[in-house]
Amino acid sequence: MSFPWLKGHGTENDFVLLPDHDGTIHGDLDDAFVAALCNRRRGIGADGVIRVVRTAALGEESAGEWFMDYRNADGSVSEMCGNGIRVFALHLAQEGLVDPAEPLVIGTRDGDKAITFGRDQISVDMGKPEIRGVSKVTADGHTWEAQDVRTGNPHAVSYVERLSDAGSLLVEPEYDTATYPEGVNFEFVVREAPQHVSMRVHERGSGETRSCGTGACAVAASTAHIDGAARPVTYRVDVPGGTVHVTWNADDHLILTGPAEIVARGDMEWTA
Repeated sequence: MSFPWLKGHGTENDFVLLPDHDGTIHGDLDDAFVAALCNRRRGIGADGVIRVVRTAALGEESAGEWFMDYRNADGSVSEMCGNGIRVFALHLAQEGLVDPAEPLVIGTRDGDKAITFGRDQISVDMGKPEIRGVSKVTADGHTWEAQDVRTGNPHAVSYVERLSDAGSLLVEPEYDTATYPEGVNFEFVVREAPQHVSMRVHERGSGETRSCGTGACAVAASTAHIDGAARPVTYRVDVPGGTVHVTWNADDHLILTGPAEIVARGDMEWTA
């Protein structure tokens, strides 16, 4: 099978993009194929795969012409990816498929997302967070309380003394499967200063990644909730791959702002 591909990242959360505008190249996007592409030793290597497809080709309901068909590194479907959608939007702009001076709406499995292009940053309206109850997570022999936050994907946010307390994160932390029956992303957070945190993340279906956009949003929302911060408020979130900023605005929406970059492209004959 021959097809075009691109490689991009947002704060080192990296993705393989598959242009498939009319949905005829990759069909249902087989999960084994996605996992093989994402394999860092036998494939291109990535935290996930994004198919660049028109909304009409998938039969999805969206006000946007383009739909982000996102898959985790193991091939499983994910509702939303805050770093991935910035890379997706950058690709559309670079290819002349959208005008970065105009408002852009992209369809996702978590609904439509509004994109704004800045000089060297891209902002995404991630919608309203949902802050639920508290459960427990265990990693590297330590157990912490975890705030349940939904920002398109489910998140368990835990506050630790040092980011290294979570261990290697090579193994998925233990969690309450009744709270998260479809799995969960884990964020381990250290407070650095007022409205400034750092975090590590273990993503559902991908393992530890260098960044997570929906996770940064969950961490900012959780921390602002604990702080009783008046809105609008902006939190700086440092991740291993860089820095993003999350604003919780007066309309109760989270705005994620950060960089995006396309680093490689080509045509591949897949033989695996």
